[in-house]
Amino acid sequence: MTPSTLLIAVLAAVLGALLAWLAGRAATERHRATAAAAEAGAAAQTQAAAIREQELSVARNAGEQLRAQLAAAQSEGAVLRITLDKEREAAADKLKLLQQTGEEMTLRFKQLSQEILEDKSRRFTEQNQLNIEQILKPLREKIAGFELQVKQSYELETRDRVALKEQIAQLARLNQQVSAEANNLAGALRGQARTQGAWGELVLERILELSGLEKGREYETQFATRDEAGQRYRPDVVVHLPGERDIIIDAKASLSAYARFSEAVDEAARELALAAHVASLRSHIRELGAKGYESLEGIRSLDFVLMFVPNEAAYIDAVRSAPGLYEEALTQNIGLVCPSTLLPTLRTVNNLWKVERQGQNAQEIAREAGRLYDKFVGFEQDLSKLGNALNAAGKAYADARGKLLEGPGNVVRKIEMLKKMGAKASKQLPDALRNQALPDLGEEEGDEDNTGEA
Repeated sequence: MTPSTLLIAVLAAVLGALLAWLAGRAATERHRATAAAAEAGAAAQTQAAAIREQELSVARNAGEQLRAQLAAAQSEGAVLRITLDKEREAAADKLKLLQQTGEEMTLRFKQLSQEILEDKSRRFTEQNQLNIEQILKPLREKIAGFELQVKQSYELETRDRVALKEQIAQLARLNQQVSAEANNLAGALRGQARTQGAWGELVLERILELSGLEKGREYETQFATRDEAGQRYRPDVVVHLPGERDIIIDAKASLSAYARFSEAVDEAARELALAAHVASLRSHIRELGAKGYESLEGIRSLDFVLMFVPNEAAYIDAVRSAPGLYEEALTQNIGLVCPSTLLPTLRTVNNLWKVERQGQNAQEIAREAGRLYDKFVGFEQDLSKLGNALNAAGKAYADARGKLLEGPGNVVRKIEMLKKMGAKASKQLPDALRNQALPDLGEEEGDEDNTGEA
């Protein structure tokens, strides 16, 4: 054997020994780990047994406590039964008194509430009737008066329109008659200017009467005033208009030239007389325009003055002869009128006054309605106060009845509970009270029965 071989053999032997030692050591470690695990499992089982023993001890202690509590509850129940028996004996006497008191209270309360409600209702009804009658009576009278006045005004206006139509036709006939009479009168009055003026004013006065205007209220005659220089003016008629305005009417009754025109046979003489008649009218127009009635004190005239020609034929012939005469007069704020044109104008003024009076009546009714509204507001406030008082009385009644019949502590419930607990009674509460209170009582009794069974 060579040294190298020997060395290899030695190394192999050493390596084999080392491997054998390592294998033995690994087996030893496995045995030790298995033993340690066995010891740990035994320790865990020991600990679990100790915990179960501790829980068992706690359970035994709880059982002892429950047995002690049960014994105490049984003892307390015996004491409560004794106390309840004593309370039942004491409540038996109270029940009789409560039954009597409850019946008397119920009866008396019903009587009082009924009396209060009847008295309040009666007073409320009487007061309402009185207040409403006091408020509505003046309005009813005003409305009835207004309706009557409107109806009368409408009927009067209708009659006036029909009468106006008839009067215009009649006036046309009268004008023809007046013209004929005026022609005759002109002959008699020729040269008497004052007499002619009086006749013209008489015709104007007659037309004013036919118009429906009232003298001294809607118009004035022979109204006298002065200008700033002290000169005296006297218009024939001053017609008042609504709104504090006036119309001046001046009668032109100079018929001398027209009388000559009517009597003339020669055409040249007629033309001369008619021209003199037109010239007379123009002269009077200039005189009226120069007077300036609209600026005089006490007269609130419009911007024009009416110049009245009382003879219809004299007016028509003058306008026919001088077609521009009417426009000439208007340039000087003068309006030419004759009986057939003045009467409709005055009728219109009369209708304006009727409308004005109706407007004043409407304003008075509006004021009365305003006062009525104020009274009605006051009445409504008093009515609200009375309603609040009635509501307060009703609430007091409801509260008292609630204490008697409603809620878990009502009187009827207490009385019936005492009776259920054994109180002896020879009477029974009215069915109406029992029906309202016993449903709640029944629920409570049901709850108590359920508790006892549990």
